[in-house]
Amino acid sequence: MEEINELIQERIKKLKKLRDSGIDPYGGPFDVKDSAAGIFRSHGHKSREDLDAEAENCTIAGRIVALRGFGKATFAHVQDVSGKIQVYFKKDIVGDDYAVLKNMDIGDIVGLSGRLFRTRTEELTIEVKRFSILCKSLRPLPEKWHGLKDIETRYRQRYVDLIVNPGVRDIFMKRSKLIKATRDYFDDRGFIEVETPMMHQIPGGAAAKPFKTHHKALGIDLYLRIAPELYLKKLLVGGYEKVYEINKNFRNEGISTKHNPEFTMLEFYIAYVDYNYLMDFTEEFMSYLCMEVTGGLSVPFGEDGKTVIDFIPPWPRVSMQDAMEAQGVDPGVFKDLGKAREFAAKNNIDVPDNITIAKLLDEIFKEKVEPGLIQPVFIKDYPVELSPLARRKKDDANLVERFELFVGGRELANAFSELNDPADQKQRFLKQVEARKMGDEEANLMDEDFIRALEYGMPPAAGEGIGIDRLLMILTNSPSIRDVMLFPQMKPEQ
Repeated sequence: MEEINELIQERIKKLKKLRDSGIDPYGGPFDVKDSAAGIFRSHGHKSREDLDAEAENCTIAGRIVALRGFGKATFAHVQDVSGKIQVYFKKDIVGDDYAVLKNMDIGDIVGLSGRLFRTRTEELTIEVKRFSILCKSLRPLPEKWHGLKDIETRYRQRYVDLIVNPGVRDIFMKRSKLIKATRDYFDDRGFIEVETPMMHQIPGGAAAKPFKTHHKALGIDLYLRIAPELYLKKLLVGGYEKVYEINKNFRNEGISTKHNPEFTMLEFYIAYVDYNYLMDFTEEFMSYLCMEVTGGLSVPFGEDGKTVIDFIPPWPRVSMQDAMEAQGVDPGVFKDLGKAREFAAKNNIDVPDNITIAKLLDEIFKEKVEPGLIQPVFIKDYPVELSPLARRKKDDANLVERFELFVGGRELANAFSELNDPADQKQRFLKQVEARKMGDEEANLMDEDFIRALEYGMPPAAGEGIGIDRLLMILTNSPSIRDVMLFPQMKPEQ
């Protein structure tokens, strides 16, 4: 830390020297005409002779990421959002401005223009004719960023991570591409993008513990939304037949490689279809996204990247019970709480004393089945207790028409045929209220307005939520959800 402070003090001295010489080290606008990547696209194939004959000039701006002085000549690499390119300062060309280089450092942002040429090593380079300091950097960039043992520093100081790690920049360019491709896909198919409230009087739409806040003027408590589901389904009641929303959800839960309390979800609803339709829709949609973001239908997975996840449809469709039996779960577990507890104990699965059989089955599934679901697979037909907003199966009233899509050992999507019977919905809400009284903080509350909306009539429909962050983790083979969030939630710095 002392060494860093000394380097900062040295840069502050250079800052003063620049100002004393009449140079503003925090300059104004600069007319950028070119980019590093654009220059390579247009001129990277040209020979030294072609470049000399054309005498092509270009103008770029960016951050100095390498700087090497040799008396009357200095080489540097300048990095912009598209990449980096070598630049060459020669005293005979820039004249008196060459002295300014003594007070420049790696990390400074500059604007420059000059002629393209090739060095003796054939590297495409800009021979600088004019340059300006646009921002003096007071902190040195880390020289060996990948060698940092405290990876949390990368998440806290994402701005530095983006400067020095091209792979990180690429992930977030893909994130932007993923969201744009999602909007294009839905807009082209007649969906309407909507925005629904972030602050709810009654939290609902998912089994999760909400964040609580207080509205001073209204004198009421509000909750950051855990899901937009109930509002989106009210729009089905209102006459929209295809709606979607891409926005933040908030859940007051622990932080892990798969969980962040604030995350991005795509949620959409289609009238007059069921969950079988959505499985077909999801296969096509996910394959489209994979192609748009990665250029293919398969992606590497795992620490060594040797496993390949294949997004080519169709994907298996397996009931929750069949998936568990395939992993050695005794069929008797599914209807006997005692046997389910016994199985959990044998497999070191901790469960609370007041757990229901449906919740216990869910815990067993997460431990025994979920980690092994690497290739895309739909797990379908869940216990009704786990899905208070889903329609019951006609041939088994204890199950609902619901599926979850698993890829890479994690849930990417959750979908079901929507329950549109107001009486059934009210009874399920009442059971959730009882579960909450028994200590289940993730159980839903009674939402009388949603019941009222259903009483006006909601068409048969199916809806789905897809975690954008988790999907990007798969498409970029990122091991942690923090790797795909620009500014993930962190503990306060000490």
